[in-house]
Amino acid sequence: MAMPKAVQEDAPAKINLTLHVTGQRDDGFHLLDSLVMFADVCDRLTVTPSETTRLTLTGPMAEGLPTGPENLVCRAAEFFGQPAKITLEKHLPAMAGIGGGSADAAATLRALSRATGRDLPADTERLGADIPVCLPARASRMQGVGEHVAPIAEMPELHGVLVNPGADIPTPQAFTRLSDRHNAPMPDALPKWRDTAALIDWLRVMRNDLEAPAIQIAPVVAKVLSVLRDDPACQLARMSGSGSTCFALVHTRAEAEAMANRLAEPDWWVQPVTFA
Repeated sequence: MAMPKAVQEDAPAKINLTLHVTGQRDDGFHLLDSLVMFADVCDRLTVTPSETTRLTLTGPMAEGLPTGPENLVCRAAEFFGQPAKITLEKHLPAMAGIGGGSADAAATLRALSRATGRDLPADTERLGADIPVCLPARASRMQGVGEHVAPIAEMPELHGVLVNPGADIPTPQAFTRLSDRHNAPMPDALPKWRDTAALIDWLRVMRNDLEAPAIQIAPVVAKVLSVLRDDPACQLARMSGSGSTCFALVHTRAEAEAMANRLAEPDWWVQPVTFA
């Protein structure tokens, strides 16, 4: 009998360049319109089909995370219908607005699909709102409660810095503090940005509607945004998702790396990144 196939998958950080909350369904779920890209910093998974699911956590961000069935990675294996031995090397902070858990779950689904030769399951938004956009892990427009994902074929090169100050902001709390749940979406047709500067100019007039509620929960987010905006290389600074990770966009990778070196707060997670 052939040994089960071990498959490795990266789980890149999801960044909401925009996040417009456009409504709320009768079941309580919020409707979103978001431009999403993925950064070249990631968690890493090794997934091997098995008779039972077992999760091992390693890496600098593993401390305090559950390894039982409540972990979204284990739930992803159950959702796929294939128990697995999973090693998750955790580099992304949790509850940070960059889809760490969802990216890990999506990577688990991709790995199990590759290992078994089976198709990816449908209706993955039932596992988590960010799962459908994290499955392809490429620049996309995400709408509805996460189930509508439209890949964007051509995006200008984009570089930046991610900063997380270590404040946990549970997503339900951020939504609870929203003053208005019916805000304008992005334009029906997104522009074809000719270059990075044009994309950043367009992003300036977009929003993250959860930024103000997140600052109420964790005022340190306002400090991070202020520090980023005061940096001479920063072209735009905004919070990602429900926080507390914020990003600054700059012109080049070299500028991103130099800016990250300037942001030497001892308790902050700081990463220069390129988006895709």
